[in-house]
Amino acid sequence: MQKPALAALVMVLALGACGGSGWSRLNPMTWFSDDEVETLAPANGWETSTDRRALVPVVREMEVLRVPEGAIVRATGVTATQGWWDVELRPVNDEMPVDGALIYEFVLAGPRDAQGTGTEQSRTVTAGVKVSNFTLAGVRRIVVRGAQNAQSVRR
Repeated sequence: MQKPALAALVMVLALGACGGSGWSRLNPMTWFSDDEVETLAPANGWETSTDRRALVPVVREMEVLRVPEGAIVRATGVTATQGWWDVELRPVNDEMPVDGALIYEFVLAGPRDAQGTGTEQSRTVTAGVKVSNFTLAGVRRIVVRGAQNAQSVRR
């Protein structure tokens, strides 16, 4: 009878020691609570502002359509091959006029695999952007840039 009582007394004392300190390594409640999270991400996060799209080789056509809220700038370009996507008129200088000119770059993403040349109609891409009356207030000219040329419209 003395051995089981002695074993029970040792167990009670050992368990009591675990609960006495909240940060004891013997306390099973603290085994997984203070783990630090390790990550491969940079401290300030991943850089997301890098736009790897290319300029359209040739801007064929550009027009500005007036609407009550401002204008819609629409441009058409021709690529060397088919399969180009993610087309956009990207504003330069945060859509602030530079010397009275509002400038856009006609950008697009390349095909993911090899593509055929095809007809010019199948290689034509079109992009548009809405410009508010507020942005147009000091603008005398709107320019759309491609890799080889640029088109512009004066007000």
